[in-house]
Amino acid sequence: MAPLRLTFACGDYDRTRALAEGTIRPDGIDLTYLRLPVEETFFRMLRHQEFEVAEMSLSSYVVSLRSDPSPFVALPVFTSRMFRHSSLYCHADAGISSAEDLRGKLIGTPEYQLTACVWMRGILGDRHGVPFDSVRYVTGGQETAGRVEKADLDLPASVRISRIPEGATLSAMLAAGEIDALCTPRVPSPFAAGDPRVRRVFPDVVAAEKEYYGATGVFPIMHVVVIRRDVYERHPWVAQSLYKALLAARDEAYANLYDTSALRFMLPWLTPQLEEARALLGRDFWSYGLPGNREALSAFLRYHHEQGLSARQFAPEELFAPQSLESAVI
Repeated sequence: MAPLRLTFACGDYDRTRALAEGTIRPDGIDLTYLRLPVEETFFRMLRHQEFEVAEMSLSSYVVSLRSDPSPFVALPVFTSRMFRHSSLYCHADAGISSAEDLRGKLIGTPEYQLTACVWMRGILGDRHGVPFDSVRYVTGGQETAGRVEKADLDLPASVRISRIPEGATLSAMLAAGEIDALCTPRVPSPFAAGDPRVRRVFPDVVAAEKEYYGATGVFPIMHVVVIRRDVYERHPWVAQSLYKALLAARDEAYANLYDTSALRFMLPWLTPQLEEARALLGRDFWSYGLPGNREALSAFLRYHHEQGLSARQFAPEELFAPQSLESAVI
């Protein structure tokens, strides 16, 4: 029987590169790997379901579960993880000397449901006395005007949110002091250019993120891999096949990172940084599956529900294809 032909839209990552290059092949699948920016992948998958398999924002995936049946089935494969204290920026004259000072401020965000921002709103509420509904939000394009939410949202009245003016951008508004702060996954252009009017809320990001991990044991999850439901229902075996291949690709990336014959990436202290990450987070610091990620997923699902993005708080087990949560014992 001919292999099943599937298209996988995903970012360009070390942990998936073996699938992109075809050196690791999922059992029974002829996989076409499309390297796309995450915003394009998410938009095309959520709006038009263009791909059989895709990387997807964890928040967008949980929002999609409100449909019956939901359009996607996820694998516990986390193509993106990142501590997000670095995602909070403020205007230098906004009176923000610590995260606690964000209470009552006007905060921009490209989209309210962005995973990075769900995490930071939750962390600010849990650890810095800034509940998600103690601030006002504006949404819109960060560098280009006109961005809209990828999914329709039904938010509670306690969320005070509005659109920025037509033609405006969040980066320009932050630099001009028209908003007090910005929560965004991407570095805003004024900060990247060294504009003194824009700085990070957490000046020592690494220290803040290490302290957060030490207190919680959570390495935030940003993205999952989803299978379009019609594909999964016709071929349920693809969940296990893809999961095994993605695990193998990640393990190959682990090994390559610790090859000291030559630096794999342009980071002068890559090897000691890797050793430090292992010492702090454990050797399987980029873990897949449910056992090592239950606390992170539970925290995120609580934040997602509390912030009005999901009608109920899901359990981590509800997110994933059952085939990807168990394997044969030999």
